[in-house]
Amino acid sequence: MKYIQRFLLTILFFSLVTAELFAQIPQVPAEMEFADLLVRINPQARREIQLDVDAQYRSQKHFQVKLDRVNLYMPIIERVLRENNAPEDLKYLVIQESSLISDAVSTSNAVGFWQFKQGTAEEVFLRVDRQIDERKNINASTKGAALYLKKHNNYFDNWMCALVSYQMGLGGAKKYFGDKYNGQRVVNVDRNTHWYFKKFLAHKVAFESGIGQFVSNRRLVEVKVNGPTTLAALAKKYNVTEDHLEEYNTWTSNGKIPSGKTYTLVYISEGQLETQPAIIRSEPKKTEPKNYPKYSVADSYPRVTGNTGKASEVNQIKVNDIKAVQAKSTTTQATFTDKLGIREKKFRRLNDLEKGERIEAGEYYYTKKKKTKAEVETHIVRPGETLWDISQKYGIKLSSLKNKNRIRKDKDLKVGMVLNLQEHRKRGEEIPIVKIDPDPVRNRTVVAETRATPEPEVVAQTPTQPTQTYHTVRQGETLFAISRKYGVSVNELKNWNKIGSDNLISIGQKLVIFAP
Repeated sequence: MKYIQRFLLTILFFSLVTAELFAQIPQVPAEMEFADLLVRINPQARREIQLDVDAQYRSQKHFQVKLDRVNLYMPIIERVLRENNAPEDLKYLVIQESSLISDAVSTSNAVGFWQFKQGTAEEVFLRVDRQIDERKNINASTKGAALYLKKHNNYFDNWMCALVSYQMGLGGAKKYFGDKYNGQRVVNVDRNTHWYFKKFLAHKVAFESGIGQFVSNRRLVEVKVNGPTTLAALAKKYNVTEDHLEEYNTWTSNGKIPSGKTYTLVYISEGQLETQPAIIRSEPKKTEPKNYPKYSVADSYPRVTGNTGKASEVNQIKVNDIKAVQAKSTTTQATFTDKLGIREKKFRRLNDLEKGERIEAGEYYYTKKKKTKAEVETHIVRPGETLWDISQKYGIKLSSLKNKNRIRKDKDLKVGMVLNLQEHRKRGEEIPIVKIDPDPVRNRTVVAETRATPEPEVVAQTPTQPTQTYHTVRQGETLFAISRKYGVSVNELKNWNKIGSDNLISIGQKLVIFAP
């Protein structure tokens, strides 16, 4: 009897431990975002990806060690990806490739953080020789990976294909995918989806919630150095040991840094740095606003110059100093681009449009690349605006706007939010929200009232009367998703737009919405 009791207690103990561990393991959702894609995962693929997620958590000790290393390097990786206009979501690929071990070597002789072979490394301007191997330098190799992936995405216009090409090469990916996904913004993942992408999604699910929860005061410092110099000399300069510099700078094989190029040296600093504050996710502190700056509403944008009488013709006008045209009538992308003499795929990329979206009469569309920053510092969100609206208004790339403000979805926008258009918002920095007057004539200058991160509980100031706005249906959108975006019910959407019981909507359809 005694042995049976012990046996039952042992089973109970392990059951509780297993249940606790399982509760901590993030679950693969049916839908998730990656870069600018909506990824839909069917049940079979979810189970397959979940097995990879579970494997990451099999040993809590090993997972925590890995997560601490990820959080140590991640601020640098995120910044370099932003500076090179690459999606921040690519950061999960470096975890998949090397677990952020600087001198990792694969069976195919790929080396370093991002696992470059020598030939590929040299293609993206990394130095690889007996003295220096920049594949082991977190700053240089991340920049190289961004350049490599962006180059492939320029062909596919689809980040899933570009990501798989990292494993197969561009030629292999072209042969594997063809042009099936080119320009697509919705990807359906099933049993036939390439294993490398599913493995990537597993790493994103496994680590996404843990990034930023680095409670240690150890921070990785970056300094630019020019040779000739040595790690021994730099150790004295930065008050660390030579062994410490050797451990975190394996890219210099003999402890010497030659001349001819600027390199990035890293070392651990005990204590918080202004540029890299410790991020511990918690409720924002409620403090009284003190001396908040004033923000001006830029009503002069978009700024149109040139022969505005022929705005619908090519090479006649500029919008925000970028060549553009104005749509004369509502039409399809194919018809519009044929008249302009621009490839449809390129036109979509220039204007951050999705395949199938209609061209709207009176709207301005760019025929040259938008910029990574606007001419003005900030923009105050008005009722009904979307991230795309704001990016077009100022001629700033949609990805840049999102990265600068750490906002990915339109539902995170709040009326009165002050978005950065030039500088990147620091990690953990709160976004100011200001009171705005519904009358645009009176609303020239406003003063910040409160600051908040884009959480649902923050209540922004809105006009007392509902605001009529319009939404153009994009590929993959449903009535439910649109209703959540604008804070209205599905039934309201159906009544306003005379939609039947089948809930059918079509790409490019313009829906009227009375936003509360």
